[in-house]
Amino acid sequence: MRRIQFLLVLVLSATIINAQKIMGFNEANAKSQLDWEKQYDAQLNARNLDTWMQFLTSHPHHVGSVQGKANADYMANLFRSWGYQTEIAEYHVLFPTPKTRVLELLGSKPYKAKLEEPALKEDKTSGQKSEQLPSYNIYSADGDVTAELVYVNRGIPADYDELERMGVSVKGKIVIAKYGGSWRGIKPKVAYEHGAIGCIIYSDPEDDGYMAGDVYPVGPYRPKEGVQRGSVMDMPVYPGDPLTPGIGATKDAKRLNREEVVTIMKIPVLPISYEDALPLLQSLGGPVVPAAWRGGLPLTYHVGPSKDKVHLKLQFNWDIKPLYNVIAKLPGSELPDEWIIRGNHHDGWVNGAADPISGMVAEMEEARVIGDQPNGQKITRMN
Repeated sequence: MRRIQFLLVLVLSATIINAQKIMGFNEANAKSQLDWEKQYDAQLNARNLDTWMQFLTSHPHHVGSVQGKANADYMANLFRSWGYQTEIAEYHVLFPTPKTRVLELLGSKPYKAKLEEPALKEDKTSGQKSEQLPSYNIYSADGDVTAELVYVNRGIPADYDELERMGVSVKGKIVIAKYGGSWRGIKPKVAYEHGAIGCIIYSDPEDDGYMAGDVYPVGPYRPKEGVQRGSVMDMPVYPGDPLTPGIGATKDAKRLNREEVVTIMKIPVLPISYEDALPLLQSLGGPVVPAAWRGGLPLTYHVGPSKDKVHLKLQFNWDIKPLYNVIAKLPGSELPDEWIIRGNHHDGWVNGAADPISGMVAEMEEARVIGDQPNGQKITRMN
């Protein structure tokens, strides 16, 4: 769910510069600007980033979670201590979470997908199962469908053109697509437009797994059980809370009925690991895929349809949950009506060290240095 959940508003008199050309600065003032940058960089402290990250990623902090609110309070208190005018703005958004997830291959070689990421002894936070969101794609539709399976590569329009040339239809079928090549929400949208009744998305090891390098915890790449969570909202139509298009999702905001919402997918969508994808892909018959469609799993990739049918069942709790925007302002003395805005979301699908906390703590350290200039000095415009 890609909302800005943290907004840092720095009301300072400053200019945007190009670090190499010093755009907008004359020769004399360019030197002063570079001197300011050196002073600023010298005050950055990497230990702060580590300290803040340890707290902010200590527990899962998705929308509506206990840690999500704790993180907002933690950051707000830090901004206040650095001299910022700080507030927490509360909003209430549609945030569905799964209550039923079933994916199984039927027929002669049945397989029930694990849909589970194991705890790792090397990562103590991986065992916080009671706090973690399960693997899912938010804003999928509810659904209970059984059909043959078709492989659609990345699931973008050009892939369906290729399927048509091969004489393969997805109408009435469930499709399986690789992550990558497009925004994930495009995959189920295009599948639905071509008549599919369900969509499965998996991370192929060629893109993010053992073919790219060592998998976690030895290296940074996705292990066989790893699943990429995320939204499949139809964001090109409008982003943000599906029930309140164009307005802030305050507690008393006028909301659409869920049946009126156009950004929720029309078919069930589920992300899976490449371990769970392997038996499904092995069940496929039909033509061998084009060379560019092949991945890194140990099989010959076929388009399908599958020899046996696949059963996909998803049901969600369609709840309204609170989220908290931390807003910190530092008025400028020279041009107080001109704003510089820095923002980052602070909610995460699980513990969120890479997305979004690595960016969040970097921004916080920027703010600390700006708010803590010696002798009350602030960065001023020098062009």
